Amino acid sequence: MTLSEEDYIKVIYHLGKGENITVSTNAVAEQMETKPSSVTDMVKKLSDKRVVNYKPYKGVSLTEFGQKIALSLVRKHRLWEVFLVEKLDFSWDEVHEVAEQLEHIKSEQLIDKLDDYLGYPKTDPHGDPIPSKEGKFTKSVKRLISEVPVGTSGICVGVKDSSPAFLKFLDKNKIALGDGFTLLEREEFDGSVQLKTVGGILRISHQIASNLYLEITE
Repeated sequence: MTLSEEDYIKVIYHLGKGENITVSTNAVAEQMETKPSSVTDMVKKLSDKRVVNYKPYKGVSLTEFGQKIALSLVRKHRLWEVFLVEKLDFSWDEVHEVAEQLEHIKSEQLIDKLDDYLGYPKTDPHGDPIPSKEGKFTKSVKRLISEVPVGTSGICVGVKDSSPAFLKFLDKNKIALGDGFTLLEREEFDGSVQLKTVGGILRISHQIASNLYLEITE
């Protein structure tokens, strides 16, 4: 696989939410920031390599072989993010672009040793699960803070928006993965919520609450 082909495979995987759902070539084009005609040319090549199933006017999905490649790329990307944050002191808003480059390294031996060196982490710095070498991972039950009822307690385990701007906002407001929250109140007018934290009371907007995942503990 070329770097470009791998990028397409990963985009199709993420658009299908890891469930091998058929996605439109227009959606792929939007994610890749390219023309739909270019996407059509690429998926035809990938279809010839038995990486995707492509049906004109219906969309594209990954084959079992394509799914295996996608999970390998996701594993490498997320392991490199852990390494960059834990060992090289990158902040969690800096690692995505660097990991995008490192995920294309072909050596499986290197990635296996990296996994071992890091202690076989289950999640990346943004709370996303890391597939095992066999392509398996544990999916935790998590819900967005904006969707849970008042009185719910849980642990912040992930972000829906992993853009640098959002992650910097969380750092600025001292909100981090692993923090415990209890939802005290939801404002009917604008959907903002009041949370009880170890450090006191915190109020966040509906937009922020719609991008933070909570693993329910009570």
